[in-house]
Amino acid sequence: MKVNKSKGLALTLLAVSQLILALDYTIVFVGLPSIAEGLGFSANSLQWVVSAFSLVYGGLLLIGGRLSDLVGRRKMFIIATALFGLGSLLGGLANSDTMLIIARGIQGLGGALLSPATLSLIMSNFEEGKERNRAMAVWSAMGGVGLSLGLLLGGVLTNYLGWEAIFLVNVPIAVLVLILAPFALQESKVTLTTRHYDVSGTISVTAGMILVVYYLIQSPVQGWTNQSTIIPGIIGFCLLVLFVIIEKRSSNPLIPSSLIRKRTLVSATISAALFAASFGTLYYFLTLYTQQVMHFSAVQSGVSFLPLTLSVLLGSKFINKMINSIGIPGTMGTGMGLGALGFIILTQLTVHGSIWAMIIGTIVVGFGQSFVFTTMYIAASLGIEMKEQGVASAIINTGQQIGSAVGLAVVMAIVSAVFNTSGSLEEMGSVLLTDAVNLALIMEAVIALMGLLVAFTLRQRKASSTVTYKSLDK
Repeated sequence: MKVNKSKGLALTLLAVSQLILALDYTIVFVGLPSIAEGLGFSANSLQWVVSAFSLVYGGLLLIGGRLSDLVGRRKMFIIATALFGLGSLLGGLANSDTMLIIARGIQGLGGALLSPATLSLIMSNFEEGKERNRAMAVWSAMGGVGLSLGLLLGGVLTNYLGWEAIFLVNVPIAVLVLILAPFALQESKVTLTTRHYDVSGTISVTAGMILVVYYLIQSPVQGWTNQSTIIPGIIGFCLLVLFVIIEKRSSNPLIPSSLIRKRTLVSATISAALFAASFGTLYYFLTLYTQQVMHFSAVQSGVSFLPLTLSVLLGSKFINKMINSIGIPGTMGTGMGLGALGFIILTQLTVHGSIWAMIIGTIVVGFGQSFVFTTMYIAASLGIEMKEQGVASAIINTGQQIGSAVGLAVVMAIVSAVFNTSGSLEEMGSVLLTDAVNLALIMEAVIALMGLLVAFTLRQRKASSTVTYKSLDK
């Protein structure tokens, strides 16, 4: 299918934005030891290089989605890209642990505004049908590729240019996107007949999300019942309950009740959470295995993920054909099933290594990842009105963030209980760490199988299914 040059440029900008967001999730993993050495991070504070981004990103996604709808998707895309670029610049120039954590928070803010704006712009810049489905496939495929490519790129940059490069690499990309966005993207926003904004709902859900995400991030380290974590967690939960009460009474709620009743959006959000809890946590455990057990360098560790990266890219080329032949539930379910199979294959990894288990396992996981990551976003957009696209995209992204935090926390808690550790796997010996990684892989396989079951809740009555998938077959 041919796409005119202006829409081709628009798709390129949106795909690149999704790519750098996904890259940023994993690119810092292999650089953490060098960052700790360069800036003097303690063992407990080093996690905040990752957590500062996740905390702000996960906590502000919903307000980011609403702002995208009200302020304008293109305008918010530009503002968000500028913030992300600024955070990346500050991160690369950081000369202290505090400065780097602040920079990561700014990156998280940029990501929380950028992610829903990017997906909404696909809806408004591409016509429904084959054109939009192709754009969605390219956009989401870049997210899947970015997750695995981040480890390879992070290793190369850290080894040859220093850890600063994993942040500075985003700066020229952000500048180029800022220059081209006003010309390539069409503006769209919601025109309201009232000036009322759900201020109380916005404050309660943002504060609640931040505190709950903080609890999920810190509990595996500080303890699930530690006062420093459980008190913020309880307050956050109460604020989320308050948010639900406020939304029911608001004349212009932050999350319209019509979205909550969308079966496809709810199922897609649950699928996104299970995807992040299984596929998303794999990178952490495999990075631990390659660096702590196999003693790979940053570059070698990154290269070990190359089969996964290539299989994600190859798998994305089959998405539209699969959706046309077996539908969205079938495609997503196939992806989850392949993921579970890949995780089981990876349990054959030993303390002495197993190159074929690593290659075959990551290839299978890569295909599964490409199928799930793409279709869950397509499913989330079905039947959503244009004025609610920003919030809808924020909902599924929030589900993905919460899934990642909860998934890693639960897996770590079980591993810690089984092996009687304090939650720090890095301090375990090679034999025990290999066993811990294999246990984590088994749990990820179970979570993926749960995702397979959830995928088929997307199936609708035959009459409505024809309407739902009509645009995919044009």
